[in-house]
Amino acid sequence: MASTVTSGSLVYERRVERVHKYHWPAIQLNLWMLIMLISACTIIGVFATFIQIQQVLLLPVPWYFPYYITVAALTVTFIILLLWLIFQRRLLPSIVMIGGFILFVLWLVGLVVISVQLWGPSGSVSSNCNLFVFGANPTPTGQNLQTLAWLEQRSICQSWQAVFAFGLIGGIFLLWIMVMAYQVFAEG
Repeated sequence: MASTVTSGSLVYERRVERVHKYHWPAIQLNLWMLIMLISACTIIGVFATFIQIQQVLLLPVPWYFPYYITVAALTVTFIILLLWLIFQRRLLPSIVMIGGFILFVLWLVGLVVISVQLWGPSGSVSSNCNLFVFGANPTPTGQNLQTLAWLEQRSICQSWQAVFAFGLIGGIFLLWIMVMAYQVFAEG
C-alpha cells in the first residue's frame, strides 16, 4: 500500500478584476480632436503675431492675447493627454467631461472678450476695419507703401474675424465633447 504525504499546501488565489470598457465613437472623437487642434493652433498663431506687432509698435500687450494663447495651449495639452489615454485604453468619460467643462469656461471667457473688442460700443475693431479698410474708396493698388499698409490692415482685420470664428467653433465643439462623453458614459 502506498501513501502520499504532502509537506504543505499551496493555495492559488485568482483575482478577476472587472475592467469597464467604454466604447467611444472613433470618427466623431477624431473629428473633434482635429477641429479643436485647428481652432487652438489658429488662435495661438494669430495672437502670437498680434503680440509681435504690438511689441514692434512699442504698444502694451492686452491681457487677453496671452490669456487666449494659454487657453489654446491648454487645449492642445488636453488633446495630447486624451491621445495618451486612448493609447493606454484608459479614456474615461469623466475625464473628458471635467476637462471639457473647464476648457469650455476658459474658451467662453476668451470669446466674450474677443466679441467685446470686435463689436464693442465705440472704437471697436470691426467699426475701424469697416471704416478704414473694407470701406476704403478707392482700394489702394500698385506696388507702393500705401497698398502694402492696406493689405496688412486687411490681414489684421481678417485675423480678428478668424479668431472669433474659431473661438466660437471651439466653444461649440467643447459642448459637443461633453455631450458625447455623457452618451458614452450612459451607454457603458
